[in-house]
Amino acid sequence: MDKDTIIEKINDFLIDEFEVEAEDIQPEANLKEALELDSLDFVDLVVAVESNFGVKLQAEDFVGIDTLQDFYDLIFQKVS
Repeated sequence: MDKDTIIEKINDFLIDEFEVEAEDIQPEANLKEALELDSLDFVDLVVAVESNFGVKLQAEDFVGIDTLQDFYDLIFQKVS
């Protein structure tokens, strides 16, 4: 799966499952603040990643993940 496909899938489930406005999804946006994610949303985010990409995420995977671009890169690394 290429990086563009991963980004598109992530953006789609952020819009559909987290009711994020498409214009709020910017690579440089802070993941937690721009998307208004609380701790329960992060659990849902992990579940969405697991169901969409078949990869498991651990809490330590999110260390240093500040922006959406960081998140895209993390998922790309896990899928590759």
